[in-house]
Amino acid sequence: MRQGSQLVAWAGVWLLLGRAALGDGIILNGVSARTIGRGGANIGHFDNAAVLYDNPAAMSQLPTETTFELGATLLLTDFRYADAQNDATAQHTLYGLPEFSIVRSPYDSSWSFGLGAFAPAGFGAIYNLEGPAPFSGTRQYKSFGTLAKLLPGVSYRVNDRLSIGGTLGLGITVADLEGPYTLQGPTLPGTPTLMNLDVDGAALCWSVGMMYQLTESTTVGLAYQSESRFEAEGTTHVTTPFGESTYDTQLDITWPRSVGLGVRHELCPHRILSTDIIWFDWSSAFDDFGLHLNSPSNGLFPEAYEQFPLDWRDTVSIRVGYEQLLACDQTMRFGYVYHRVPIPNDTITPFIPAALEHAFSLGYGWMWRGWNVDAAYMYTFGPTVTVETSDFLGGDFDDARHRAETHAIGLGLMRQY
Repeated sequence: MRQGSQLVAWAGVWLLLGRAALGDGIILNGVSARTIGRGGANIGHFDNAAVLYDNPAAMSQLPTETTFELGATLLLTDFRYADAQNDATAQHTLYGLPEFSIVRSPYDSSWSFGLGAFAPAGFGAIYNLEGPAPFSGTRQYKSFGTLAKLLPGVSYRVNDRLSIGGTLGLGITVADLEGPYTLQGPTLPGTPTLMNLDVDGAALCWSVGMMYQLTESTTVGLAYQSESRFEAEGTTHVTTPFGESTYDTQLDITWPRSVGLGVRHELCPHRILSTDIIWFDWSSAFDDFGLHLNSPSNGLFPEAYEQFPLDWRDTVSIRVGYEQLLACDQTMRFGYVYHRVPIPNDTITPFIPAALEHAFSLGYGWMWRGWNVDAAYMYTFGPTVTVETSDFLGGDFDDARHRAETHAIGLGLMRQY
């Protein structure tokens, strides 16, 4: 079972090459260069194949029989952490977030079909920090988690105004964690360890959506994304002051469901304004991570169940985009995103430093040899988060300050025929 799950998971990771994505919490603000350029707004749009992910109903509104899209976003993270013993910047890591989608909408049919691969979420950081006793000295605090989706989808055009659609596909997650960590319980709370965890898994995921042409200039979209609930499997190596052991591991991790409403409005044939409002159910998904440590290699070590506390709160992401169509098939795009930080001050750590709140973006599109080429840049930042007494046992994250920024550069190619 473990080998089969691992093969599926790593096949998906190699397909997507997905890394960390940081936007609303750890959800990327847009999965393609075109959508990033207009602040991630896409639920009410029908001008790209990535609607398969954002709102599958829009596939029936695409203007050509075939829409093919291929792109990637490069994400550069800039994190800073300070406490009584440390004042450090995380390693500047460049992550690649590719996306692929193709949609077929035959002219003689009300049905449309699509297939896509996306990497919409993740987290990651690497710090070299002074570790707590009894593991003092410079220690690496390293984390990496990703969600990738392989999505077949279908859409049906009910009439000239209304279309509906959905996806049912495979979600893939990978999670790694390395560094000093005090066990939180319920097994052996307060025990200091050096932990090295490596797990992966696969699960079903799905979405549904609708799109309605309200007027000739206004389109409204509504989309629901299911939660993705994983029992990721792998191994964990644990070092304590009393010895070390390797465990078979299951990590219970859930990526959140969401509900989004999108409106696209043509101010005139050359100016388009759009807004997405998306609710993310972080409070149900990121309450805690459940860690099952079984079959220890060292017989002196017990099996254990560990709860990694998170206590995240729900967010509402507001994404606003503006597009100006220029001469010679050129387009300028601008965007803004706001959402509150979902992580409570008491549970933020260097392992998931996603304290991001605002984003500004710009994009540019043009035609090249029959291809639509889109480029985009997004800058995301948040407030400095101050921790007095952390909810984590051990005191490792007390009296701390966190600061996070990211830079995303997207490039996409689209062919419609």
